[in-house]
Amino acid sequence: MTDSAITPPAHTHGTPLFRRATGALFAAGMTTFMTLYCVQALLPAFSTDLHLSPATSSLTISVSTAAMAVAVVPLTAVSDAWSRTGMMTLSLTAAALLGIGAAFAPDFGTLLAIRVLQGLSLAGLQATAMSYLSEEVHRASLGRAMGLYVAGNGIGGMVGRLIADGVLEVTGSWRWALGAVGLVAAVCAVLFRVSIPASVRFVRREPRPRAMASGIARALPDSGLLRLYLIGFVAMAAFVTVYNYLGFRLIAAPFGLSQTAAGLLFIAYVAGSFSSAAAGRLVDRYGRPRVLAPSLVITLVGLAVMLVPRLGAVVPGLVIFTVGFFAAHAVASGWVGGRATALGAQGAAVYLFFYYIGSAIGGSLGGLAYSAGAWQGVTVYCACLMALALVSAVTLRRLRPAARSAAAAGGSAQLSGGPAAGASGRAAGPADGTPSTDPAP
Repeated sequence: MTDSAITPPAHTHGTPLFRRATGALFAAGMTTFMTLYCVQALLPAFSTDLHLSPATSSLTISVSTAAMAVAVVPLTAVSDAWSRTGMMTLSLTAAALLGIGAAFAPDFGTLLAIRVLQGLSLAGLQATAMSYLSEEVHRASLGRAMGLYVAGNGIGGMVGRLIADGVLEVTGSWRWALGAVGLVAAVCAVLFRVSIPASVRFVRREPRPRAMASGIARALPDSGLLRLYLIGFVAMAAFVTVYNYLGFRLIAAPFGLSQTAAGLLFIAYVAGSFSSAAAGRLVDRYGRPRVLAPSLVITLVGLAVMLVPRLGAVVPGLVIFTVGFFAAHAVASGWVGGRATALGAQGAAVYLFFYYIGSAIGGSLGGLAYSAGAWQGVTVYCACLMALALVSAVTLRRLRPAARSAAAAGGSAQLSGGPAAGASGRAAGPADGTPSTDPAP
């Protein structure tokens, strides 16, 4: 909370503070996906070493994402009452230490318990990051900042998998792999702490559970928000399913790849990182409706291409699928804040709840689809999910923008302790997704 009576100017693209803020949040996003999804590269090793089915081994992902989903909304309120940067620093540090501890888990049950704690820890980062950006970054630059943050997620997902896979190849032990990822996450946490600018535009508010619950109850009937939550849920379910079980497909016939060679396909995450950053720039220029639906169509195209049982089709199909997913997530997450006038910062938290519940539930159900119908079963399952997301995105264009009355704005400020526009959508303009031309706050 600033001691000055004058609110400091927001960070704009090209300034040193903007670079520091986006660089720190890029590192935080890396740590989140690196920690959560590094175990995707280890699922076959879990299955072999611990005598588990593919669906059971995927619980190492599902339990952590479910824990994050449950904790993200209440921790947003804690962040409002405490400190944005303090919450994020504590979250990243705890997740890294738990990651190192996971290497010493004596059995699968203990490993799952540690993964639950990691999910709870990372919820603090997820509950705070977008609120921090919406408060500290100028609205004309927020789409770019959000795109870079989501790009960090993509790079982290790739790096975590490649580190885990490489260490597994050298040592033959998933324990060493988990420990190595935990050490890299600890380095990222240190980099975040030394580079993140102070939260000078943050206004501390005491938690008001009843007011928060009332605001959520008022916002949920908004059909636009429900569509956005549904898009986050089903798109993430499809994305996690593809990356969970693609490794099992590639080490089996007709591909017969080694574990290391199959793991190299996680480099496709780089394409997703570029697409999320590009989507942020396109949103700032053209508006969200013109970016979201095409992104989901691209995802479906990639899914169809991957169905061809040749590596020359699977690799570009995975890249196309990843590009579409990350672009869609960057747009949808930003759209929530622009519409959630009754929720404020809680709007992004509710979106993340559905997003990570989609990972937990959808990924596990994807294992059943894989067991029942191999990759064809996964393709049908994911295609149905993405088709539902596309229908929701198309119908979003027909909705009127959410009302932005003074009363709604005041109510959201009380709930969130921040700007009424909420976590990630403050800068992208009106609730219908058109580019913003508003002056600096």
